[in-house]
Amino acid sequence: MRYELMVGLRYTRARRRNRFVGVNSAVSMIGIALGVWALIVILSVMNGLQKEVRTRILGVAAHVQVLGPAGRLADWREVARLAAGQPHVLAAAPFVEAQAMLSSGRTVRAGTVRGILPAEEERVAELARHMRGTSLDALAPGEFRVVLGADLARSLGALPGDKVALIAPQGLVTPAGVVPRLKQFTVAGTFEAGFQEADGRLALVHLDDARALYRFGEDVTGVRLKLDDLFAARDVARELQPKLPPQATATDWTRSNAAFFHAVELEKRVMFIILALIILVAAINIVSTLAVAVSDRQADIAILCTMGANPGSVVRIFMVQGMVIGVIGVAVGLAAGVLTALNIDVIVPAIENAFRFKIFAKDVYLIPDLPSELQGGDVAAVVLMALVLSFLATLYPSWRAARVNPAEALRYE
Repeated sequence: MRYELMVGLRYTRARRRNRFVGVNSAVSMIGIALGVWALIVILSVMNGLQKEVRTRILGVAAHVQVLGPAGRLADWREVARLAAGQPHVLAAAPFVEAQAMLSSGRTVRAGTVRGILPAEEERVAELARHMRGTSLDALAPGEFRVVLGADLARSLGALPGDKVALIAPQGLVTPAGVVPRLKQFTVAGTFEAGFQEADGRLALVHLDDARALYRFGEDVTGVRLKLDDLFAARDVARELQPKLPPQATATDWTRSNAAFFHAVELEKRVMFIILALIILVAAINIVSTLAVAVSDRQADIAILCTMGANPGSVVRIFMVQGMVIGVIGVAVGLAAGVLTALNIDVIVPAIENAFRFKIFAKDVYLIPDLPSELQGGDVAAVVLMALVLSFLATLYPSWRAARVNPAEALRYE
C-alpha cells in the first residue's frame, strides 16, 4: 500500500482546485475534534461525580447495614459477632436512627437523629475527619449532647453550647391527650461531610441518649459494617442474610443509593450518545468532502487507472485522504480533552470567578465542586468510535472513485 498511501497523503497536502473541499475538510476536522474533546471531558466529569458522591455518601453511611424487624434489633452483639466472621468485614457498630423535629428558638427543622457509640463509629465511618471544632468523643452517655450537620446547624442558628430541642414523633399519652416527647440537647459542635443529605439533616447523639429519647431500652435499629472492599458489599450482604435472626435484613450501599447511581449511569450513557452525534455529523462532512474531491480528481483517477492502478488501489487512495482528516481531528480532540479533564479543578474555578456564578450548587448537585476522573477505557472508546466513524465515512466516496470510467473522465481533458 506504499504508493496508495503516498498519493493519498499528497492529495491531502496538495493545493485544492475547489475551495469547498478545503473549507469542508477544516470543518470536519474541527467537528471531530470538538466531539472527541466534549466526550472525554463529559465522561470524565461523570466518572468524577460518581466517585465523589460515592465517597461522600460512604463517609457518613455504611458499606452494609443489618436492620432489625420493624426498625428494632434486640441482640446486636450477636449480629456483630456473626458479621465479624464474614470475609471482607473489618468492623461493626450499632446505631439507633429515627426521625425527629429539631427546634432552636423559633426555628424548627426536620432531621434524622442517629445514636452512635463514638469509639465504635470511628471504625465504620469517616466522620472524625469531617468534624468542626469537636470530636465524636464529646458525645458522652447521659450528657445529652448533639453534633449537627453544618447546614442543619446554620438553618437552626445553633452554635456550640446552644440548646436544641429534639422532638420525637412518638408521643406520651397523658390525661390531657398525646403530648410530644422532647429532650433538650446541648450542641457540642458540627460536622461537614460535603454531602447535602447529611449536612442538612443529620444529628449525631450518643447511643444511650437516643435509646432514652425513643424508648428503645437495650435494642438498637441495626448494625453498620465496614468492609475492606466496598464493591464486595453486595456479596457480603447476600452471604450474611441466611445467618441473621428471623426477619432481620442485610442491605448494602448499592441498594440504599441505587436510584442515584443508576441515574448517573443512565445520564452518562445518554450524554455519550448525544455528544457522539457531533462526531457523526463531522463524519458526514467527510463524505461530502471526498465526494467533491473525487469529482475534481476524475482525470487523475483515469490516468492512474491507465497506468495500471486497480480499483482497490483507487479506493485506498481516497480512504487515506479521508482518514487523514479523521486522525488529525481525533488527535487534536484527544489532546484537548485529556488536558481539560486533568485540569478541570483549575479551569472551572477560573470560569466561575470570571463570570461570577457557581456551576455546581451544593444544594442542587449534592457536592460543591465539579470533579473529574479520567479513565483510559472511556478515552479508548471515544477515540475508537471517532476513528471507526471516520473510516466508514470514506467508504462510499472511495467506492465511487473506483467506478470512474477512464475514457469518460479523459474525453474533455
